[in-house]
Amino acid sequence: MTSPFEVVALAASAGGLNALTHVLAALPEDFPAALVVVQHLDRRHRSVMADILRRRTRLAVKEAALGDQLAVGRALIAPPDRHLLVNADRSISLTQTELVHFVRPSADLLFESVAAAFRDRAIAVVLSGSGQDGAMGVKAIKKMGGTVIVQDARNAEFAGMPGAALATGLSDFVLALDEIAPALQKLCTAHE
Repeated sequence: MTSPFEVVALAASAGGLNALTHVLAALPEDFPAALVVVQHLDRRHRSVMADILRRRTRLAVKEAALGDQLAVGRALIAPPDRHLLVNADRSISLTQTELVHFVRPSADLLFESVAAAFRDRAIAVVLSGSGQDGAMGVKAIKKMGGTVIVQDARNAEFAGMPGAALATGLSDFVLALDEIAPALQKLCTAHE
Protein backbone atom coordinates (compact mmCIF):
# COMPACT_ATOMS: atom_id res chain seq x y z
CA MET A 1 0.00 0.00 0.00
CA THR A 2 1.32 3.42 -0.94
CA SER A 3 1.05 6.18 1.63
CA PRO A 4 -0.69 9.39 0.59
CA PHE A 5 2.29 11.17 2.21
CA GLU A 6 5.95 10.66 1.35
CA VAL A 7 7.62 12.63 4.11
CA VAL A 8 6.96 13.80 7.66
CA ALA A 9 9.15 16.69 8.83
CA LEU A 10 9.28 17.22 12.60
CA ALA A 11 10.73 20.26 14.35
CA ALA A 12 11.43 20.97 17.99
CA SER A 13 13.63 23.02 20.27
CA ALA A 14 13.53 23.34 24.07
CA GLY A 15 11.76 20.29 25.49
CA GLY A 16 11.98 18.71 22.08
CA LEU A 17 13.93 15.56 22.83
CA ASN A 18 11.17 14.40 25.16
CA ALA A 19 8.46 15.30 22.62
CA LEU A 20 10.31 13.68 19.70
CA THR A 21 10.96 10.53 21.72
CA HIS A 22 7.27 10.35 22.63
CA VAL A 23 6.13 10.66 19.00
CA LEU A 24 8.77 8.48 17.30
CA ALA A 25 8.58 5.70 19.92
CA ALA A 26 4.87 5.31 19.16
CA LEU A 27 5.39 4.77 15.42
CA PRO A 28 5.80 1.24 14.00
CA GLU A 29 9.03 0.13 12.31
CA ASP A 30 7.13 -0.19 9.02
CA PHE A 31 5.85 3.41 9.15
CA PRO A 32 5.04 4.12 5.47
CA ALA A 33 6.71 7.54 5.10
CA ALA A 34 10.20 8.94 5.53
CA LEU A 35 10.88 11.16 8.55
CA VAL A 36 13.24 14.12 8.86
CA VAL A 37 13.89 15.88 12.14
CA VAL A 38 15.25 19.28 13.12
CA GLN A 39 16.02 19.78 16.81
CA HIS A 40 17.85 22.91 17.93
CA LEU A 41 21.09 21.68 19.48
CA ASP A 42 24.17 23.25 21.01
CA ARG A 43 26.54 23.48 18.07
CA ARG A 44 29.62 23.26 20.31
CA HIS A 45 28.98 19.61 21.21
CA ARG A 46 28.63 16.37 19.29
CA SER A 47 25.01 15.29 19.34
CA VAL A 48 23.94 11.95 20.81
CA MET A 49 20.31 12.57 19.88
CA ALA A 50 20.21 9.95 17.12
CA ASP A 51 21.67 7.38 19.54
CA ILE A 52 19.08 8.23 22.21
CA LEU A 53 16.18 8.05 19.75
CA ARG A 54 17.49 4.84 18.19
CA ARG A 55 17.31 3.12 21.60
CA ARG A 56 13.74 4.31 22.23
CA THR A 57 12.03 3.68 18.91
CA ARG A 58 11.51 0.81 16.48
CA LEU A 59 12.27 3.09 13.54
CA ALA A 60 15.70 3.24 11.94
CA VAL A 61 17.25 6.49 13.21
CA LYS A 62 20.37 8.12 11.77
CA GLU A 63 22.08 11.47 11.99
CA ALA A 64 21.83 12.84 8.46
CA ALA A 65 24.98 12.85 6.34
CA LEU A 66 25.67 14.23 2.89
CA GLY A 67 24.38 11.82 0.26
CA ASP A 68 21.70 10.25 2.47
CA GLN A 69 18.38 9.50 0.82
CA LEU A 70 14.93 9.58 2.39
CA ALA A 71 13.71 6.08 3.18
CA VAL A 72 10.37 4.77 4.40
CA GLY A 73 10.44 3.96 8.11
CA ARG A 74 13.69 5.86 8.74
CA ALA A 75 14.20 9.10 10.66
CA LEU A 76 17.08 11.34 9.59
CA ILE A 77 18.17 13.81 12.27
CA ALA A 78 19.80 17.13 11.38
CA PRO A 79 23.34 17.29 12.77
CA PRO A 80 24.28 20.20 15.05
CA ASP A 81 25.05 23.48 13.26
CA ARG A 82 23.79 22.28 9.84
CA HIS A 83 20.57 23.15 8.06
CA LEU A 84 18.92 20.00 6.70
CA LEU A 85 17.19 20.37 3.34
CA VAL A 86 15.30 17.74 1.36
CA ASN A 87 15.54 17.69 -2.43
CA ALA A 88 12.96 16.50 -4.96
CA ASP A 89 15.11 13.43 -5.78
CA ARG A 90 14.77 12.39 -2.09
CA SER A 91 18.40 13.29 -1.33
CA ILE A 92 19.49 15.31 1.68
CA SER A 93 21.52 18.51 1.61
CA LEU A 94 23.32 19.88 4.65
CA THR A 95 24.39 23.51 4.67
CA GLN A 96 26.01 25.93 7.04
CA THR A 97 24.37 29.01 5.56
CA GLU A 98 23.39 31.83 7.90
CA LEU A 99 21.32 31.31 11.02
CA VAL A 100 17.54 31.61 10.65
CA HIS A 101 15.80 33.08 13.73
CA PHE A 102 19.18 32.70 15.48
CA VAL A 103 19.26 28.94 14.93
CA ARG A 104 20.90 26.34 12.72
CA PRO A 105 19.38 23.87 11.91
CA SER A 106 16.19 25.72 11.06
CA ALA A 107 12.69 24.26 11.01
CA ASP A 108 11.66 26.95 8.51
CA LEU A 109 14.29 25.89 5.97
CA LEU A 110 13.46 22.20 6.42
CA PHE A 111 9.72 22.80 6.01
CA GLU A 112 10.26 25.07 2.98
CA SER A 113 12.43 22.46 1.25
CA VAL A 114 9.95 19.66 2.02
CA ALA A 115 7.07 21.81 0.73
CA ALA A 116 8.90 22.55 -2.53
CA ALA A 117 9.93 18.92 -3.06
CA PHE A 118 6.79 17.05 -1.96
CA ARG A 119 3.97 19.59 -2.10
CA ASP A 120 0.69 17.95 -0.93
CA ARG A 121 2.52 14.72 0.00
CA ALA A 122 4.29 16.39 2.97
CA ILE A 123 3.38 16.69 6.64
CA ALA A 124 5.01 19.22 8.97
CA VAL A 125 4.89 18.64 12.75
CA VAL A 126 5.76 21.44 15.18
CA LEU A 127 6.61 20.28 18.69
CA SER A 128 7.77 21.87 21.95
CA GLY A 129 10.26 24.71 21.59
CA SER A 130 11.01 28.31 22.37
CA GLY A 131 11.09 31.00 19.70
CA GLN A 132 9.15 31.12 16.46
CA ASP A 133 11.14 28.85 14.15
CA GLY A 134 8.76 26.81 12.00
CA ALA A 135 6.00 29.40 11.52
CA MET A 136 7.26 30.57 8.10
CA GLY A 137 7.77 26.95 7.08
CA VAL A 138 4.19 26.11 8.08
CA LYS A 139 3.03 28.78 5.61
CA ALA A 140 5.14 27.16 2.85
CA ILE A 141 3.73 23.69 3.63
CA LYS A 142 0.15 24.96 3.45
CA LYS A 143 0.79 27.03 0.30
CA MET A 144 1.91 23.83 -1.46
CA GLY A 145 -1.06 21.80 -0.20
CA GLY A 146 0.68 19.90 2.60
CA THR A 147 -0.65 19.09 6.07
CA VAL A 148 0.36 20.74 9.33
CA ILE A 149 0.18 19.21 12.82
CA VAL A 150 1.00 21.35 15.85
CA GLN A 151 1.46 20.15 19.40
CA ASP A 152 -1.13 21.79 21.63
CA ALA A 153 0.80 24.67 23.22
CA ARG A 154 -1.03 24.07 26.49
CA ASN A 155 0.70 20.72 26.96
CA ALA A 156 4.06 21.56 25.37
CA GLU A 157 7.03 21.90 27.70
CA PHE A 158 7.83 25.15 25.86
CA ALA A 159 4.98 26.85 23.99
CA GLY A 160 6.92 29.29 21.78
CA MET A 161 7.25 27.24 18.58
CA PRO A 162 3.79 25.64 18.77
CA GLY A 163 2.27 29.04 19.63
CA ALA A 164 3.96 30.74 16.65
CA ALA A 165 2.79 27.94 14.33
CA LEU A 166 -0.76 28.20 15.70
CA ALA A 167 -0.73 31.98 15.24
CA THR A 168 -0.42 31.47 11.45
CA GLY A 169 -3.98 30.10 11.51
CA LEU A 170 -2.87 27.36 9.10
CA SER A 171 -2.63 24.24 11.26
CA ASP A 172 -4.78 21.30 10.19
CA PHE A 173 -4.52 19.54 13.55
CA VAL A 174 -3.73 20.83 17.05
CA LEU A 175 -3.08 17.74 19.14
CA ALA A 176 -1.88 16.67 22.56
CA LEU A 177 1.48 14.92 22.41
CA ASP A 178 -0.15 11.48 22.88
CA GLU A 179 -2.38 12.08 19.84
CA ILE A 180 0.33 12.99 17.30
CA ALA A 181 1.74 9.52 16.49
CA PRO A 182 -1.73 7.93 16.08
CA ALA A 183 -2.72 10.84 13.80
CA LEU A 184 0.45 10.39 11.69
CA GLN A 185 -0.22 6.67 11.44
CA LYS A 186 -3.81 7.26 10.35
CA LEU A 187 -2.89 9.97 7.81
CA CYS A 188 -0.04 7.98 6.30
CA THR A 189 -1.96 4.72 5.97
CA ALA A 190 -5.18 6.21 4.59
CA HIS A 191 -6.06 5.07 1.10
CA GLU A 192 -5.95 7.76 -1.53
